[in-house]
Amino acid sequence: MASSSSYSNPPCAACKFLRRKCLPGCIFAPYFPPEEPQKFANVHKIFGASNVSKLLNEIQAHQREDAVNSLAYEAEARMKDPVYGCVGAISVLQRQVIRLQKELDATNADLMRYASNQQSNNNFNYGRSDHHQTNYGFYNNSPNTTWNNNPETDDDIQ
Repeated sequence: MASSSSYSNPPCAACKFLRRKCLPGCIFAPYFPPEEPQKFANVHKIFGASNVSKLLNEIQAHQREDAVNSLAYEAEARMKDPVYGCVGAISVLQRQVIRLQKELDATNADLMRYASNQQSNNNFNYGRSDHHQTNYGFYNNSPNTTWNNNPETDDDIQ
């Protein structure tokens, strides 16, 4: 014989974890769906169900989803790194940003040096009478270019 609760909505992950009946006004239900049990398990282990319930009741309804997402993120980070939690992840990301910024700065400096060398070489070569510049069709602005810029034709090369 099936119980009457089998015909109702399944309990939220919090109520299922806490082994209690999920009532219609359950504070956890909108934020801990039954298909995400680990989300509540982590939050409960780090913060405790009572503390989370108090927090959700004290903040405005439109802020609750963000608060739960923050708690879930911090709880998951604390499970991975009990000492530093999400601060450790943020620190790693900040160091990575600094390293990548330095790499970008170095690459931009290399690019500027290359462009400066190319400009000085071109200025030097243009002044020489024995220099013959070969373009090979690159950056050619003449009307008889090798690339067709007419969108009405299907051919890319003339």
